[in-house]
Amino acid sequence: MSVHLGAKKGEIADRVLLPGDPLRAKFVAEHFLDEAYCYNEVRGMYGYTGLYKGLPISVQGTGMGNPSMSIYATELINDYGAKKLIRIGTCGAMQKELNIRDIILAQAVSSDSNLTEKIFYGCNYAPTADFSLLMKAYQQAQSKKVNVFVGNIYNSDEFYRETLDKLHKFMDFGVLAVEMESTALYTLAAKYGVKALSILTVGSQLLTNERLTHKESEQSFNEMVEIALNTVIDE
Repeated sequence: MSVHLGAKKGEIADRVLLPGDPLRAKFVAEHFLDEAYCYNEVRGMYGYTGLYKGLPISVQGTGMGNPSMSIYATELINDYGAKKLIRIGTCGAMQKELNIRDIILAQAVSSDSNLTEKIFYGCNYAPTADFSLLMKAYQQAQSKKVNVFVGNIYNSDEFYRETLDKLHKFMDFGVLAVEMESTALYTLAAKYGVKALSILTVGSQLLTNERLTHKESEQSFNEMVEIALNTVIDE
């Protein structure tokens, strides 16, 4: 057991999917994994391990934001030996060519979080995805004929904001979308020498104010999960 996870040694696979919503972890376990069992209910942050195409896979909810992601990613890596971690979540599109349900593979992350400044003594650090996971995920998305985009995303500590000025500046520089967890995931993966990738479904389009319904989100989520699962088991 670790501080925030109730799993015993050996109950968590070295390949882990990371949805923010713990109920999405439950959904993945029930609909995609064979012989799945729940190893964690601490703080309601469900975690499951099961088999996908005969290989052990875990799926662990992380909650929202960099601090929560930092807690779970650190414990998964240090206490349970996770080697490949793929975030599966939603994002807000920031470019006009992006549509609802499109898939984004986060190649790199820009951020307004001071997480990396604390680590690097005030300097900027550019967290990036693992290239092998990125390439495999892109190939999986192409094989499914999914609209997929690869590029920089914006990671923010704010969901509700007073002004959109900051977002517009990132838009001007071609940043694809905004979310809240990938800076922590990519930075920790680099620190501990493991592989990480964020696969995101466009859940809202900030330029048009379009937004997925809960039912539409679930349908789009399935495509993202399949891409993530087939990527994480690909050696």
